[in-house]
Amino acid sequence: MAARDDPPTAASWWRPEVHAARRPFLLTRNRMAAAFRGWFAQRDFLEVETAALQVSPGNEAHLHAFATEAIGPDGALSPLYLRTSPEFACKSLLAAGERRIFDFARVWRNRERGDLHSPEFTLLEWYRVGEPYETLMDDGAALLALAAETAGVRRLTFRGRSADPFAAPERLTLAEAFHRFAGVDLLATVQANGDTDRDALASAALAAGIRVAQDDTWADVFSRVLVARVEPALGLGRPTILCEYPISEAALARPKASDPRVAERFELYACGVELANCFGELTDPAEQRRRFELEMAEKARVYGERYPIDEDFLDALTLTPPASGAALGFDRLVMLAAGAERIDSVLWTPVART
Repeated sequence: MAARDDPPTAASWWRPEVHAARRPFLLTRNRMAAAFRGWFAQRDFLEVETAALQVSPGNEAHLHAFATEAIGPDGALSPLYLRTSPEFACKSLLAAGERRIFDFARVWRNRERGDLHSPEFTLLEWYRVGEPYETLMDDGAALLALAAETAGVRRLTFRGRSADPFAAPERLTLAEAFHRFAGVDLLATVQANGDTDRDALASAALAAGIRVAQDDTWADVFSRVLVARVEPALGLGRPTILCEYPISEAALARPKASDPRVAERFELYACGVELANCFGELTDPAEQRRRFELEMAEKARVYGERYPIDEDFLDALTLTPPASGAALGFDRLVMLAAGAERIDSVLWTPVART
């Protein structure tokens, strides 16, 4: 039976006829997970299982967590959060001495729901100690090819867009992409110390025909250009590696040695869909604290809340060796390999819609 991609409702995914229509997507998911585990094992990676409950869910301004409380034996309450990523725990394992690890991690993000977003989903994260972040670019390309091979397809597809997963990805810097797709000189608005010029970027965006609100920050304008002009043009025909993000847009990545205005961060795209986010990992605890505090100040300004900083994680950074790490949205890649149009179609039990 060919897989159907009708949107499941909160009460219908378990109905036998609905499940039968979705089952081919789910079997593809299982085959891909098994193939990926084999790929990592062949390269001497160790699979780890990190804790889902954390004292901090992460400290990026626009990531939103699910909060809960731990009740101690004496009845005392302690705040905890469901993780938005296993990154803190994985990097702490590197501090403990692990060299190559991966984690099929179930994660949770609040305020996210749509065809490409589920409040509960799977991040495949992997880390390499002592290896450059460019190695992760090769890893990502290999996993795209493996996904297609496992699914028995020659192309990844999503809503009329396609990409050849066996073709070498195009490597494009953010500066090149902003110039090509929006006519914006991005790095002219970033100083050597990472400070940004909001008015200069806003003027360039307006000249490109992109709406800018009066209270938009530099980061807001950056996101508007990225979403409106850049992302829709990525990963068409072949995958795209979008790299060298401005340092202010890479809170957990180290600066690029040849240009401190940008960070060792890249994202992998296919069919206009972001699939992976990868870093040359920042391991300076003082600089990481400074960035976390800036992110939480922005979160407080925009959303009126902030998350605690994980002091144990910052302590672990003092022992964390130079490393590179990647986070791949496994469900999204299953979608593109299986030909599904919404993330709920590739989840065995979709989160109820309330």
